[in-house]
Parts: sequence; C-alpha cells; structure tokens
Amino acid sequence: MSTITSTRTPVPSSVQGGRPVYRVTARRVLRSEWAKLWSLRSTWITLGLGLLFLVAFGLIASWQFKSRITSGRHMDGDFASSTAVSLSLFGTNFAQLALGVLGVLVTAGEYSTGMIRSTLAAVPRRLPVLWSKSAVFGAVALVTGTVGAFIAFLFGSGIVSGTPAALSISDPGVVRSLLAAGLYLGLIGVLGTALGALLRSVAGGISVLVGSLMLVPGLISLLPSSWQDHVRPYLPSEAGASMFALHHEAHTLAPTAGLLVFLAWTGLAMAGASWRLMRTDA
Repeated sequence: MSTITSTRTPVPSSVQGGRPVYRVTARRVLRSEWAKLWSLRSTWITLGLGLLFLVAFGLIASWQFKSRITSGRHMDGDFASSTAVSLSLFGTNFAQLALGVLGVLVTAGEYSTGMIRSTLAAVPRRLPVLWSKSAVFGAVALVTGTVGAFIAFLFGSGIVSGTPAALSISDPGVVRSLLAAGLYLGLIGVLGTALGALLRSVAGGISVLVGSLMLVPGLISLLPSSWQDHVRPYLPSEAGASMFALHHEAHTLAPTAGLLVFLAWTGLAMAGASWRLMRTDA
C-alpha cells in the first residue's frame, strides 16, 4: 500500500480574488484627483468665470484709460500713471476670487459630501491626497491665469496704443509681469485648497479667503500711518500684487520678496491643513 502526498502551490492573492492588486503611487493619486476635478461642472464654470474676469476687466480698464485720454477728462494720480500691463491685469483682483473659491471647493467640497472618507480609504497615508489636490488645481489655475494675462495684455496694449501707457510685449519687464500674474493666480488656487482642507467647510474657507484678500487690507487703513507702511506690504494680497508689478515703488516689496512672502503664507496654510489631516478624523 502506498501513500501519495500531493502539495499545492500557493496561489497569489491577485489570482485568487480575480483582480490584480494595485499599488497606491503618486502618479495614480494625481490621475485620480485630475479625473475628479474635471468631472465637476463647477470646475468648468468657475474656471471660465476666472478667465472672463481677468480678460474682460483688463479690457474695460484699458478702454476707460484710452477714453479719458482722448476726451481730456480728469484722471486721479494712480490711474494717470497706469501702464498697459497694470491696466491689462486689473482683472486679477476679480479672477483671484473665482480661482480661490474653486480651490476651496476642491477640498472642502469632499468633506461636505462625505466623499473624503472614500478618498482616504483608498489612500491611507492621507498627505498625498492633499498634495495631489493642491498640485493638480494649482497647475490648472496657473495655466488659466497665464493664458488670461497674455490675452488681456495683447488686446489691452492695442487699445492703449499711442497713449502714455503704451507698451509692447518686448519691453523690459512685461513678460516677467505677465508670467508672475499667472504664478500668483496659481498660488491662489493652492491657498484655496489648503484653506478648504484646513477648515473643512466651504463657507468657512471662502470667508477666510475673501477676508484675507479683500477685507484685511481695508482694515489696515485704520491703523496709524506709521504702522501701515510696515504691515501692508506683507499682507497676502499686497505681496501678491508686488509679484507682477512692472515698477517697484518705495512702499512695496520687490517682486522676488513679494513671491517669498506669498509662498510663506501659502506654506503656512498648507502646513496647518497637513497637520489637521494627519491628527483628526475625516
């Protein structure tokens, strides 16, 4: 009598379940966030509004300048010293709100719907989710802002041609200012995503964003004059404006310094969002 012993070769778990095992990689997380961003109708609408604000208000400002020059109407000092660059980028103040609000929605929107639980279940390490959301939307906002800035300048410079504000694309500092405007709007998008992840509330994130960009500079004017010149240049909106200013004024930061200050504000918001994401439940 003989005994036959058979051995079974272990079957990989990927074959047993009938599905391949996927690893969570940075590339796949980025692709996931890219797909989620463009699957929302609000993305297309808000990006379109941001581009429209940037171009339309730039052209309106250029047309107003040309109209007042030709008609001989009075202009205040700031408007009279405008250049084709500053006129074309007049819509940046409005475009930043659209892009910043969409950045808040990118992160806080998932918390409001509860979808963030599924996202973090798929990416347990958590932080790559925040970084990927910020990188994807920051890049989209950067491209949108840069394209809008160049379109606004190309048409706006034609409107003010023959006036003291006239400039061409080849003049010193023009390309740098237009690229810096696009970079500023890209960083606004990153700042919005960070605030959305930090506060986990659409209303709260938008309120803080609008307050820091629009309301706080007005409140600074209530301070003594000797304090204003030391505080105002370091506000997010003022530091950002100095990034794409064609000419450096005495009471403003240089473009590089403005970039560093705005990066510091954005990094602070990202650090707070990262800390809360790691320390608290979704």
